Amino acid sequence: MQPKKIVENFVCENCGEKVIGDGYTDHCPACLWGKHVDEETPGDRESGCLGMMKPEYVLVKNGEKKIHYKCQRCNHKFDVRLGKGDDCGKLSEIMR
Repeated sequence: MQPKKIVENFVCENCGEKVIGDGYTDHCPACLWGKHVDEETPGDRESGCLGMMKPEYVLVKNGEKKIHYKCQRCNHKFDVRLGKGDDCGKLSEIMR
C-alpha cells in the first residue's frame, strides 16, 4: 500500500521539538522518535494505541534505508523511510 499524504505539524512528545510536517513526516527529525498512530501503512492513522515509537535501528529494505521502530506501549513494530532533515548523529547512533 502507498503511504497517505497528511500534512500535520506536531510537538515531539519525546524531546519537545516543534516539527513542521511535509505530508509524509511521521517522526521527529531531531530525536527520531515517533508516535504509534499508523497500523499497516504510513498515514493510515488506524492505531488507537498512541504509544511512543522508539527508533531501534536503520535497515536497508528494497534498496531504501528505513528506521525500524518498536512501540513502547504495545510492542508493534514498524519500518518507515528516513525523513528529510533527520539528525545524522542520531541516525549514526542507531545504525547497525
